Amino acid sequence: MGFQLLKLKETVDFMKWRFPAMIFSTLLIVGSIVSLGVNQLNWGLDFTGGTLIEVGYEQSADLEAVRTIMLDAGYTDAMVQNFGSSQDVLIRLAPREGVKAVEIGDQVLATLRADGTKVDMRRIEFVGPNVGDELTEQGGLAMLAALICILIYVAMRFEYRFALGSVAALVHDVILTLGLFSVLQLEFDLTVLAAVLAVIGYSLNDTIVVSDRIRENFRKIRKTEPVEIINISLTQTLNRTIITSLTTVLVLVALFYKGGALIHGFATALLFGVIVGTYSSVYIASAVGLALGISRDDLIPTEIIKEGEDQDPV
Repeated sequence: MGFQLLKLKETVDFMKWRFPAMIFSTLLIVGSIVSLGVNQLNWGLDFTGGTLIEVGYEQSADLEAVRTIMLDAGYTDAMVQNFGSSQDVLIRLAPREGVKAVEIGDQVLATLRADGTKVDMRRIEFVGPNVGDELTEQGGLAMLAALICILIYVAMRFEYRFALGSVAALVHDVILTLGLFSVLQLEFDLTVLAAVLAVIGYSLNDTIVVSDRIRENFRKIRKTEPVEIINISLTQTLNRTIITSLTTVLVLVALFYKGGALIHGFATALLFGVIVGTYSSVYIASAVGLALGISRDDLIPTEIIKEGEDQDPV
């Protein structure tokens, strides 16, 4: 016996809100694109190159004091934040021509120890800008290739209108997730890129489940308007959608608060992506397919339609 979170006796009219939802999504997409154009993304060292220095204090570190020390020493681009605990501090510096990472680390450590404070060096990492450029290009190509493959797969399995709706939902989710990181200026590194690709997979899975139920109901329920068929299908998959999303969100919330700084960006991107992915499966993928004129004739072979013409409607 399956677990039933909701047991609805009536069909929920999801499509009644499709036009306000489309307007809302359009505004969010435009805002995200504007932010990406103006603020851009706060690229991590994986993409920009530079030096990452982790130091440890005996007592809780005063981040504002550390920032002031770095600024007074001429490190105007230094980004200072806690890493794991209040005693651990992560300092990120942009690339400096002609200066090695070890030399920069020694200079920063000497600067922090200048007032007699005991500071220990934990690690130094350097990523060259050439590697960063290569990763940026490959990451973009990876997302583009994923979207093209998804478009072909859904078009072959269902119908091109469903394929366009699915890709529209995926583009919607990716742009909004990137927009969130742009607006909040959260660091965008390889773990976040992995989370964005995972969001594509999650959103696609949700969309495929809904599309499969819509196709099934188009074959089972005769002489019913497409809007009603879609509402029935969304209502039937509501339990599955809520349970899947809720359990995923609970895990991601735990990772967000307890996973540490290394996967904080990953958890943030996935948490936001799961929420918008669930929303887009209902109000983007289905609504786009409906707007493009999806019908029973598009999903059922002609010979099956002819065989069922003389049967009574269900």
